[in-house]
Amino acid sequence: MLNEQKVSLSKYRLDKANETYSTALENLSNSKYLDANNRAYYSIYHSIRAVLALDGVDFKKHSGVISYFRENYIKTNVFDSLYSDIIGKASIIRGKSDYEDFYFATAAEAKEQVDNALVFYNAVAEYISKQVWVIYLTRRKTYIPVKPPSSNSQHHAGGFRYF
Repeated sequence: MLNEQKVSLSKYRLDKANETYSTALENLSNSKYLDANNRAYYSIYHSIRAVLALDGVDFKKHSGVISYFRENYIKTNVFDSLYSDIIGKASIIRGKSDYEDFYFATAAEAKEQVDNALVFYNAVAEYISKQVWVIYLTRRKTYIPVKPPSSNSQHHAGGFRYF
């Protein structure tokens, strides 16, 4: 798969994660805690798949997606182990919310899941943004020195922009 295709698929999946997060937030505000838990988990799941798209890999089962992410991104310290904990808890709570007949989801639990989904999404979005910039930079051959961008922009490389 070409880099452009990987980036496009990654962006699509990240957009899906964002949309799913918005639904989780809406469900939380409407006191639909089981649904909020489900959508928070899927926001995390789609975020993970957005990262995997850059590697050109995917899996049919959630466990494969999560296992690959943990092995290649958590254990290698690309992402902090905190994100593994977020994935694990979201997976357990989503399973209970979806499959246990008498599971009672609380507002506090759902809020934690939705908040964690946002933390996870933001970390993945930042990572993907940096990776996409690296792909862009490696394709450029002309180096033009420029004033480093403002502190709120991370798209620079040692005072040079690549065109």
